[in-house]
Amino acid sequence: MKSRVAIMGIVVEDSEHVAELNAILHEYARHIIGRMGIPYRERGVNIISVALDAPENEISALAGKVGNIDGVSVKTAYSSVISQD
Repeated sequence: MKSRVAIMGIVVEDSEHVAELNAILHEYARHIIGRMGIPYRERGVNIISVALDAPENEISALAGKVGNIDGVSVKTAYSSVISQD
């Protein structure tokens, strides 16, 4: 199966849904290279970047689940790095 390297940018505007977001990210932990969260208290948002190495359909599924959470926005950027697993 082909695996791609990607980065997912997540903006959490409603902190009530952080537990739901973390549960979804935990489901995909095997594909997460690393993640960084930045609380931007002055604006009342949290900014999270997630580096991934996963099949494209898994990355898309994760982005879809995250994007369906109220008060959460997500965008994904794919690298040209593709490996055969």
